[in-house]
Amino acid sequence: MNVSTPSSPPDFTALKQRQQANWASGDYAVIGVTLQIVGEQLCEAVDLRSGERVLDVAGGNGNASLAAARRFAEVTCTDYVPALLERARLRAEADHLPMQVQTADAEALPFPDASFDVVLSTFGVMFTPDQEKAAAEMARVCRPGGRIGLANWTPGSFVGRLFQLLGRFLPPPAGVRSPALWGTEGRLNELFPRATITSATRRFNFRYRSAEHWIEVFRTYYGPVHKAFLALDAEKQAALEEGIGELIARCQLDDGPGLVLPSEYLEVVVRPARMS
Repeated sequence: MNVSTPSSPPDFTALKQRQQANWASGDYAVIGVTLQIVGEQLCEAVDLRSGERVLDVAGGNGNASLAAARRFAEVTCTDYVPALLERARLRAEADHLPMQVQTADAEALPFPDASFDVVLSTFGVMFTPDQEKAAAEMARVCRPGGRIGLANWTPGSFVGRLFQLLGRFLPPPAGVRSPALWGTEGRLNELFPRATITSATRRFNFRYRSAEHWIEVFRTYYGPVHKAFLALDAEKQAALEEGIGELIARCQLDDGPGLVLPSEYLEVVVRPARMS
């Protein structure tokens, strides 16, 4: 993926509309529900306390939101795909957890300044096209002295390399920064200046029946992969499937039955500066 500094601003509005269509395609909730453990660990990393006001940005089907609600926080889950928020609402209802859901753009959050004690995002805000704007919005709605908790795939992770592979078949628009930059300390320091940032490298294990099973599920339900296959002719679809299979073979753990496919991510806690 293109990670160079833009020479001219891309059309973020058009790009956002395309991305929204990508994430609305398939059914990300099928993938998202398997990532629940990441939301649980992130709530521990930010030392979430009962009664705190929590905003989940680009929350998808609610992993971080549900984890926060289990800790008796006051939670608002947001995303720009209403169908995913409905899945989050149903999950909270099934678990008898109080939680608000609200359609919202991560780059224009509809909340006053300093509205939340904790702002979370697991593999969500990293995909916003205007990274600076999204980071600024998260910092704006988080109270000074509060915490922003992030889980972001790293460039060298399996998922980071998957997006690089997709970019070889469908190059991203010129001037758009790679989402995986959110998984680097250098970029986070740029996005959250004057904040105190701590991070730790974690690993999530995708657990599927086989490589073929993983490809089938992601091709059917994971928006970016789903849309990529739809956009390619039969020959390129076959080449992409072969490329994903080769990537899985390089990254998977070989011992034991079934597929265990580790992907590195950066667990981040950002503490915005207190007001003087």
